[in-house]
Amino acid sequence: MKEIILDTETTGLSVKDGHRIVEIGCIELDNLIPSKKVFHCYLNPERKVSENAIKIHGYTDEFLSDKKKFVDIADDFLNFIKDKKIIIHNAEFDIGHLNNELNLINKESISKDKIVDTLEIARNKFPGSSISLDALCKRFRIDNSRRKKHTALIDCELLSKVYINLLDQKEPVFQFQEKKILDKKNPQIKNNYSKKIVKISEEEFRNHKEFLNKELKKNYF
Repeated sequence: MKEIILDTETTGLSVKDGHRIVEIGCIELDNLIPSKKVFHCYLNPERKVSENAIKIHGYTDEFLSDKKKFVDIADDFLNFIKDKKIIIHNAEFDIGHLNNELNLINKESISKDKIVDTLEIARNKFPGSSISLDALCKRFRIDNSRRKKHTALIDCELLSKVYINLLDQKEPVFQFQEKKILDKKNPQIKNNYSKKIVKISEEEFRNHKEFLNKELKKNYF
């Protein structure tokens, strides 16, 4: 199964204020493994970049002035994502901007049915916790030291690792199955032990794992 990790950078937050895309980054996954197929471009947004946006990604009007316009790369971009699920962190933002660009050149919008939003996955798995890309990198021990600024390709690389961890992540749970045990004094009497689920903290789970590794090394190696 092929999927696309996608990220964009823009001139500002809202398309309602006329903001446009300045960078698109895509990485293809083939059965969750990067296929080495990448789509990346900087774009001339045909308007000024807001000061707040420059602080986030660092792309100035001067840097973007000689880049291609969205209409110039639209067909290549659409061919790259064609018939594939698109993985985005905070999809509402990126798809809103992408569909705005497509609408401006009379192209069909990207359907929400094609989108997997890792922000929603993280919100469901870790309610009440910070679920920004940086916070998830920290949770999964993913090195994000290269992320000095928000740039599309680096964010795609990080999100590809976060996505795989989100799919694999399971809350540590010890579960005792229901059993019927004969009373030693009276074999005719049965004690029913109901099913119990005990949730442990991540620190407890980590300590338990380290303890097991030490014991295995001590006794078998």
